[in-house]
Amino acid sequence: MPETADAFSIRPIETRDDAAMASIVRTVMPEFGAKGTGFAINDPEVDWMSRAYAEPRCAYFVVERGGEVQGGGGVAPLEGGDAGVCELRKMYFLPSLRGLGAGAALMARCLAAARRFGFEHCYLETLSGMDAAMRLYERTGFRRIDGSMGATGHGGCNTFYLLDL
Repeated sequence: MPETADAFSIRPIETRDDAAMASIVRTVMPEFGAKGTGFAINDPEVDWMSRAYAEPRCAYFVVERGGEVQGGGGVAPLEGGDAGVCELRKMYFLPSLRGLGAGAALMARCLAAARRFGFEHCYLETLSGMDAAMRLYERTGFRRIDGSMGATGHGGCNTFYLLDL
């Protein structure tokens, strides 16, 4: 079957993807007002995601379209949280990838990994204004919670969700 213009693929991150993902995070975050301290844009992990997500109970996936990385997202244990809780982390897409179903496909892949790792809950933090992302979270079954969990260091986020796995 021939590949369509909207076709994308999802695979585990590799070292060769680190620069592309760092660029994507640093391009997308300001688009939604995430500038300054307290956001992933300043997180040193952004420059070496393949190494950060090689740790136990971690997974990060990239989304390729047209032979180039255009987005990604992953899961990892929630820093400072209960061992049964993971965090959906650093899920960002270039505008060229949005609206194609990549978010739902990547979310399914991340949540499947979280279940494989034995997590019972998945937590995430986001910003008001990231409306399409919040619709995806809610369609997936995440419920909004009143405050933050763990010690993520992302003090700039103001909207929090939890999903029972």
